Amino acid sequence: MQFDTKIAVVIRADLEAWQKLNVASFLTSGIAAQFPECIGEPYEDGSGTKYLSLIGQPILIYGADRAALSRALERALARNVTPAVYTEDMFATTHDAANREAVRAVARADLNLVGLAMRAERRVIDKIVDGLKFHT
Repeated sequence: MQFDTKIAVVIRADLEAWQKLNVASFLTSGIAAQFPECIGEPYEDGSGTKYLSLIGQPILIYGADRAALSRALERALARNVTPAVYTEDMFATTHDAANREAVRAVARADLNLVGLAMRAERRVIDKIVDGLKFHT
């Protein structure tokens, strides 16, 4: 199935495995919160056990270094795409309000980005992530 939109997550490649998984999880929750229409129907197995709904389209995950993450952020903002962000400072916080304060305390050019997630038209996302490779 071909979707009109694309979801892309960009994760800094030099993170520990647990950090990458944590960042990807938090960032995709931002997509789900901003775009509830991307959530599918609840699941149910053959025994009638109910399960939660999931995002109903593929999520493409790219690897990047710090410079490429900053470039992707600027490309997104230049195309009026509002991304979810995760900064290295957020690893030291313990709750959502502290996460927001950690981001608010730093100017955009100085953000120590470890991840971004965004959803937009396919062509727009392709331009934002141009040059990035899928995460390995």
